[in-house]
Amino acid sequence: MPKKPKSPKKPKKKLTPEQKAEKRRRKAEFETIFVGGKQKRVRRRPLVEGLDHDEFIRRNADPIWLH
Repeated sequence: MPKKPKSPKKPKKKLTPEQKAEKRRRKAEFETIFVGGKQKRVRRRPLVEGLDHDEFIRRNADPIWLH
């Protein structure tokens, strides 16, 4: 069986500034996780001073409050 000749690849289109801004916004709002071997986009957990809010409370709470 003879091989088929490969067709030339078409060049990728560059994103417009609006598309780039939307991509940055989505990347900041969502994170990619794997569920059942598939990628899923889920909203990022809110951060307080760069930490997950549970970790922030653990580090900064009074020992009485954590009992």
